[in-house]
Amino acid sequence: MTAVVVAWILLIAIAAYACGGGVDYGAGFWDLLAGGAERGRRPRWLIDHAMAPVWEVNNVWLIFVLVLMWTGFPVFFQTVFTALWLPLALAAVGMVLRGAGFALRKPTKRLAQRRIYGAVFAISSLVTPFFFGTVVGGVASGRVAPGTTASADVWANTTSILTGLLAVAATALLGAVFLTADARRFGADDLVGYFRLRAWIGCAMVVAVGVIGLSVTDPHTSYVHHGLTHGPGLFLVIAAAVALAVTAGLLAGPAAGYARYSSVAVVALSVAAWGVAQRPYLVPTSLTVQQGAGASAPLQWMIIVAAVALVLIGPAVVLLYRLDTHGVLEPLTDEDVTE
Repeated sequence: MTAVVVAWILLIAIAAYACGGGVDYGAGFWDLLAGGAERGRRPRWLIDHAMAPVWEVNNVWLIFVLVLMWTGFPVFFQTVFTALWLPLALAAVGMVLRGAGFALRKPTKRLAQRRIYGAVFAISSLVTPFFFGTVVGGVASGRVAPGTTASADVWANTTSILTGLLAVAATALLGAVFLTADARRFGADDLVGYFRLRAWIGCAMVVAVGVIGLSVTDPHTSYVHHGLTHGPGLFLVIAAAVALAVTAGLLAGPAAGYARYSSVAVVALSVAAWGVAQRPYLVPTSLTVQQGAGASAPLQWMIIVAAVALVLIGPAVVLLYRLDTHGVLEPLTDEDVTE
């Protein structure tokens, strides 16, 4: 029972990272497609101001995921990092380059260097969620099992690629929806319609990749496919589809700010559907939650740590997100720090 509780906590942490980090990756996705220096000046200005206060905070969820996997499910951790080390390494490199590009782009004065740093940030924002998605697809496809050696077939198969594309589409949706609200918050009326259109494009991308993913019949994915098209998994998929439709509708009206909540629901419900579809397995159909769990004492401590984090860290993170989305947090300017 303890192992099952920790597994659900792990799934919640993955969903939190997918939603929080997904917003930032999505902003970078639209930064990549914003155009040249002059054409993309205004969208990139909004992206810089919207991301600056909170972009580093979202990595807390990723660290929590790694700690939960390593401590709570060491067999699962070893299995995933042995068989899928290459896409995980590429995602990690993308995260480092992305952070460096974003941090160095704004203070750089020379246009050529700003373009280089901006390109590194934007391309990494596309590459990183894609490779994280291929890892999820590799696990869900059942190609990963204890003792599996690393190979291209494990993560470069149809299921993994489609999951990677779905991850990119989901981040594009989140980024555009939040930037639409940020455009209103910063008084950039010319960018409201700009990012609203891209949010609708993100909705279409999610629908297209999701339908193709559910239509592809791969013998390796039969267990998860059945879980997504029957029972609780199907209910969560339908709920995610409804949330997506609500998001598209809210964007068209005056309550576009509420689309942030429904877009987050789309991603969170999708992650939940994946988790429910492959239960009781960590890796279908070779490693169950109980088989992959560590000793009972560390698992009990993980529940205690999660409870402490919920009480002490959770409210602080929620407050930070709330302050940011309400425009209370603003990056410091040179005048703010000049005596």
